[in-house]
Amino acid sequence: MTDWVLRLIDAGGYWGIFALMVIENIFPPIPSELIMGIGGIRVGQGRMEMGWLLFAGTVGTTVGNYFWYLVGHILGFGRLKPLVDRYGRWATLEWKDVEALDHIFGKYGQIVVFVFRFMPAFRTMISLPAGLFRMGHVRFLLWTSGGALIWNIILAYAGYILGQNFRDIDKYVGPVATACVVGAVLFYLWRLATWKPRG
Repeated sequence: MTDWVLRLIDAGGYWGIFALMVIENIFPPIPSELIMGIGGIRVGQGRMEMGWLLFAGTVGTTVGNYFWYLVGHILGFGRLKPLVDRYGRWATLEWKDVEALDHIFGKYGQIVVFVFRFMPAFRTMISLPAGLFRMGHVRFLLWTSGGALIWNIILAYAGYILGQNFRDIDKYVGPVATACVVGAVLFYLWRLATWKPRG
């Protein structure tokens, strides 16, 4: 995967960074750690500028997350009740749980979106409920881009400081991201097996 990301970045420059970050946030298997880390290496080599790298990466991240936000927004809170009533068992949700989540997003949505920007796998997933529970467009975009910018600064400067050694991060990031996904699946299966509706 590292070589493919390298080729796309070298061929597309900032547009390559933008495209990869959009893709990474719609289809999460490509780690942003790798994309922005390689971008930081290119800054250290004098082939990119840090400001434009961060701009392209942050805009790409925001666009990718906005896609899932819009999916949730179009589906809408009102259409959710028949789905929860019918398929709630598989989501281990009752309508009271959905109302509680709606309350949380109404009150603390920006904090939830911001904090989740730093969590593997959940970075993208949080955009869907943000749209479903009608978090404001501007609020979502501001907090998503703010969290993404901070995360991208950390990754890009890590690549800039570590140089070519940063390529080794793919050996560690891949297994960690996979472990997070496996952990989430196992938690879901456990919850599915033990969940009992309160009603």
